[in-house]
Amino acid sequence: MKKKVSTAPAKDVDEYLASVPAEARAVLVTLRKTIKRAAPGAIERISHRIPVFYHRGMLVGFAAFKDHCSFFVMSPSVIDMYKNELGSYGTSEGTIRFSPDKPLPTSLVKKLVKVRVEENEARFEKTAKRLSLK
Repeated sequence: MKKKVSTAPAKDVDEYLASVPAEARAVLVTLRKTIKRAAPGAIERISHRIPVFYHRGMLVGFAAFKDHCSFFVMSPSVIDMYKNELGSYGTSEGTIRFSPDKPLPTSLVKKLVKVRVEENEARFEKTAKRLSLK
């Protein structure tokens, strides 16, 4: 008898990772640990069926797909800022695509996450300042 694959969204990141094929899972577990080290105060949850970290808003996310993995930095300016270091990866507005056999370097992930934290902090401060003036 064939095992029925659940199409229900994962309840948490651990459940999401458990559903990912082993090769991609290993890469995403490392990515998750790197994100946690770079943004220790960020909160992780499932949003739009993928793991997402929040710090003063959406920070970064990741996912596994049939032919690749994605790291969502959710910022076209960050992609542009690091375009030279990202040259060998597929990118689009706010997304970096990579294969499990060629994962993103940990040092690059740390830099990307830290820049995203700075972006979110700056946006939060600007909004807080604007709202306190009214």
